[in-house]
Amino acid sequence: MQTPSPDSSSTTPTHSPQDKKKPKSKAKPWIITGSCVAAIAAAYFGGAAYVSSQVPANASIAGVNIGSMNKDQARSELEREVLPLAEKDIDVTVNGEKYTLDPAKAGLALNVDETINDLTSYEINPVELYERLTGDVHVDPAVDVDQEMLSTQLEALAKKANAELAEGAIEFKDGTAKLTKPIDGVVLKADEAASLITDEWEIAGPALTLPAEVTKPKISAESLQAFYDKDIKALLKDDVTLSSDKKKATISVESIVAAASYTPKDGAPAITLDDKKLYKAATKNSDLSSTAENAKIVLKDGKPSIVKSSKGVSLETEGLGAKVLAATADKKRTATVEMTETEAEFTTADAKKLGIKEPIVTFSTPYPASDKVRTKNLYAGSARVNGDIIKPGERFSLLEALGPITVANGYFSSGVVESGFSTEAVGGGLSQISTQMYNVGFLAGYDDITHKPHSRWFERYPAGREATLWEGQIDMIWENNTPYGVMIQAWVSGDKVNTRLWSTKYWDVSQKSSGKYNLTNPETKYNPAEKCVSESGGKKGFSIDITRYRETFDGSKKLPAETKSWTYSPWHKIVCGEKPKD
Repeated sequence: MQTPSPDSSSTTPTHSPQDKKKPKSKAKPWIITGSCVAAIAAAYFGGAAYVSSQVPANASIAGVNIGSMNKDQARSELEREVLPLAEKDIDVTVNGEKYTLDPAKAGLALNVDETINDLTSYEINPVELYERLTGDVHVDPAVDVDQEMLSTQLEALAKKANAELAEGAIEFKDGTAKLTKPIDGVVLKADEAASLITDEWEIAGPALTLPAEVTKPKISAESLQAFYDKDIKALLKDDVTLSSDKKKATISVESIVAAASYTPKDGAPAITLDDKKLYKAATKNSDLSSTAENAKIVLKDGKPSIVKSSKGVSLETEGLGAKVLAATADKKRTATVEMTETEAEFTTADAKKLGIKEPIVTFSTPYPASDKVRTKNLYAGSARVNGDIIKPGERFSLLEALGPITVANGYFSSGVVESGFSTEAVGGGLSQISTQMYNVGFLAGYDDITHKPHSRWFERYPAGREATLWEGQIDMIWENNTPYGVMIQAWVSGDKVNTRLWSTKYWDVSQKSSGKYNLTNPETKYNPAEKCVSESGGKKGFSIDITRYRETFDGSKKLPAETKSWTYSPWHKIVCGEKPKD
């Protein structure tokens, strides 16, 4: 068979119908893969979008579960449950002390919208998405902070929390001991505290410990308390016995406490007992009392005379406190002490130094000798003050010198003036002793501490220069303002009450009277009292001023003039009984 050549002009061979069908083309592999990826991606991102639109599963804020909620549901739950919690006081501590902050005043507020947006933000990280679907999600809510308001509240908190360093103390008084705990020095670090609250505040969370600069006391509260529980309680447990050979004396707990003082040493708590205070307590009417004799100043032959002092033996004072303190820690509570030669507490030299050697003032007033009972009170009162010595700087109180003014103490019931009416009371007439003592103090230049003139004037006394007396209410007190002691000599003669002061002359005293002025006429008064005393009256009332001038005899010192004014009532006519009706 002849094969046609390529350039043959014969026609193209015909094909069968089967040969006329077009062959199917095969899909490319990369097209198939791309389509799958696109589908998966669409599904993934769509799922991510859905998951992101929901609050993560098991998510909670302040213990309130909002997991798997949509935005609206979560917002509603936060507003209903969490917002009230966010408005409650915030617990904070500063150096262990508890305080609170008001969130509203501190400018702290939960931002609900921002919190929801944070929880439902679009997320494609598969790990994050997985945790949103399955895990417990820790939620930090969005909080708005007004730093200025927060700073203001922290400044207010600092005023409460800040404290000055104070060491502890133990105070001894009235037979007991009181412990005062030490105080840490505290300064709140406000700026750091603001940052901490901004970063770490959890709604309904635990208390926040705010930073502070703390200075600790030298002795801690624990150390001081332990010392108190052991040593101080032992000190207060019982009396202590002092023993020297066969001589003994007891010091009471009260006396020990009176001698005690808290005296820390080398950073540790300690107490000391005052030697001299214990000595006084131990030698008061005991076997250990001093045998030395004090000097005395007595009135002999109508003038002061010194009885010389003498030496003796007495309890050794030095180291007594340490011995008693050691005894309080011992079961026997006994301290062995020594006796030593000693001088008298008030020596002959001390007596001479007082300068009680010459009369500086003498003052007398007449008295109604016909009133026998009143005269007895004058004798008793004069005897009480006779021989009293008032040292420089000391005060003389007449009530202390005379009291108690009772029948048992040698006084009698006699006439007095009460509320403007004559009546009777125990000690009637002692106001004349008061007038005597006021005047010698006045004329000696001593400072008038308190006195009160009578409500009406008695002619036997200098007008404006006299003083009444009433136990528990009215006293007469002056103070010795000189460098010398003063001795009182008081006696009742045939017709006068007399008082003399012995000392060394110091003040040159003069006085001026205004004379009587503002005279007032007497009236008729009615007295319904059971013990009424009728009076005829008739003397006018008046006012008067007395001015005193004081200058030392050597002219080295001059005091300002002082004026005392008083108004006396008239001597009214007193009718016993009720006032007749008009």
